[in-house]
Amino acid sequence: MLTIHAAAKEIKEGRLSPVDLLESCLRRIDRCEEKIRAWVLVDRERARTEAAALAAELRAGHWRGPLHGIPIGIKDIIDVFDWPTAAGSKLWQNSVARQDATVVQRLRAAGAVFVGKTVTTAYASFDPPPTRNPWRLDRTPGGSSSGSAAAVACGMCLAALGSQTGGSICRPAAFCGVVGLKPSYGLVSCDGTLPLAHSMDHPGPMTRCVADAAILLQALANPPASDFTSRLALTKPPRLGWLKGFFVERAEPVMRAHIEETCSNLLKKGASFEEKGLPASFADVETRHRIVMAVEAASYHEYRFRRHPEDYGPNIAKLLNLGLACAAPEYARTKEHQARLSQAMDCCCEGVDALVMPATVGPAPDAATTGDPMFNSPWSYTGLPSICIPTGRSADGLPLALQLVNRRGKDAELLAVTAWCEAALAADIGEPLS
Repeated sequence: MLTIHAAAKEIKEGRLSPVDLLESCLRRIDRCEEKIRAWVLVDRERARTEAAALAAELRAGHWRGPLHGIPIGIKDIIDVFDWPTAAGSKLWQNSVARQDATVVQRLRAAGAVFVGKTVTTAYASFDPPPTRNPWRLDRTPGGSSSGSAAAVACGMCLAALGSQTGGSICRPAAFCGVVGLKPSYGLVSCDGTLPLAHSMDHPGPMTRCVADAAILLQALANPPASDFTSRLALTKPPRLGWLKGFFVERAEPVMRAHIEETCSNLLKKGASFEEKGLPASFADVETRHRIVMAVEAASYHEYRFRRHPEDYGPNIAKLLNLGLACAAPEYARTKEHQARLSQAMDCCCEGVDALVMPATVGPAPDAATTGDPMFNSPWSYTGLPSICIPTGRSADGLPLALQLVNRRGKDAELLAVTAWCEAALAADIGEPLS
């Protein structure tokens, strides 16, 4: 399937029209959507109008950059002017946005073509979505950015926006065999995006390769931003910090064996490894992360939840009730823990170019769940940038992925290390079964 950087070259040089590229994506939607159910809304007429206007700009000699004419999906918690933002809610299905979210404004200015809104779990939380995993329809695509990951995996768009508060970018990306990037906290604006937990919400891209993720981040990042695309090439193999302990002990055997093999292959290609220990306070990260998520989600949803409890699934309702019951001193202690652990994890990154670990506990489980976010939520909690890349498949054909993490603000360096690993591993996982 076509990548953004490959399509951008063809578009710029006049060998590919934005109109034809969009039509190829719409054909993929026609082929896959009935089974996958990745989309809440596909606005063909508006997308075709945008693609035609961008094609006319090219004929007039104006090229906006590598996103000019690129079809993109938008997670349905992010406002796009004149489209509903339902956020998985039945009652919000006709809640039309009156302006673009900041991330949408930036993508629009960069020349992106918006195909439609992708499925999110209800309120970006844990209740399973209608979307199915493109590799096996009886498995979950992950959540909450379910539709974004599945749409990119199937080639229904060349990239999509997701968001992560626990593991909602990296987990579905890993389960669906695409690249998922959660930037440093605050690097990408949340304005115009439905919050789940304001101190841990991270919008970010899902793409088919690391270079494409860098292109998206270049457009999305708050200025002044690093030049993420020109800094992808490393001059020497990276020094990697291997986080064992927590991540190896809790990984399923198939994932444990796969990550051992993946790291061995990186070692053969020239990477060096240093085993890194986690700070003692990391032991409380799962419990503390959930407290922050619950309290901050309850703060946003409290009055509506009391008025319309029927519009909340059992998992998000459980989370909100936990938040409403949490004592203020406990939340304050948790916020102190969050700040201390963030500093400690920055220190843990010292002396290496990135930390490595499995992206998920194992391959995608059945569709009754969205999967366990425990390997992703620490980075949402601490605000460190994280990224996952597909590195192989399990014996039953499901994608497996490596996750890399760096210090806050070191997103460009993280992308460069990950691009090196991607090239060194040259993992070809094939195409989804859909």
